[in-house]
Amino acid sequence: MESTQAPFLYPEYKSTIFRSPTQPLMIVKDHLKDLTLPVFGESHIQKFDNDLTKNAQINGEPIGERIKVFGKLMDENGRGIPNALIEIWQANSAGRYIHKAEIHDAPLDPNFLGAGRLLTDNQGLYQFYTIKPGAYPWGNHFNAWRPNHIHFSIMGHQIEHRLITQMYFPGDPLFEYDPIYQSVPQHARHLMVSKFSIDKTDPEFALAYEFNIVLNGKLKSNFE
Repeated sequence: MESTQAPFLYPEYKSTIFRSPTQPLMIVKDHLKDLTLPVFGESHIQKFDNDLTKNAQINGEPIGERIKVFGKLMDENGRGIPNALIEIWQANSAGRYIHKAEIHDAPLDPNFLGAGRLLTDNQGLYQFYTIKPGAYPWGNHFNAWRPNHIHFSIMGHQIEHRLITQMYFPGDPLFEYDPIYQSVPQHARHLMVSKFSIDKTDPEFALAYEFNIVLNGKLKSNFE
């Protein structure tokens, strides 16, 4: 089976030069590898944690195009993975994060935090409401801009069981210029791109995008 994973070192994505391993990997003892993380139960999920259009309102609605992002977390056999913690974070509609190290001088949105979380349901389904993120410059190379994207983190019950990925939007003209997107093998890039769904679009409120996540190997077995 062809790999769907990006290499640790991809020089066009300059951060990998500093992040990729330069020494042989160390073997971690099983009793350390299997330490459990805190249990995330429903009591830790607040009412609007999955609705980024509401979870940070101060004096009005966030600015930008409302969207619904939905999908299924599953194993390679299509079985849904229930009660998994999914967290997302993103830039606002102007392409700016709420972060002290932010370099983009686009405006902040006081009614948009840019982060949310939820637990998948019994079938492994999830759904977020949010604002479509804007593109932003990131300094990787001359005139470098990131495509519109949302970061996803899927957390297991053990220290080594975590997947971090990104969801892109269909037809983005910045794909061909983005070394993060390009670092993934060509045959697998479509797995990171959501699909527009008119059937799931909320009339007069929010366009819908479907983004399914398939886990395999050890991360999958954690949820069985």
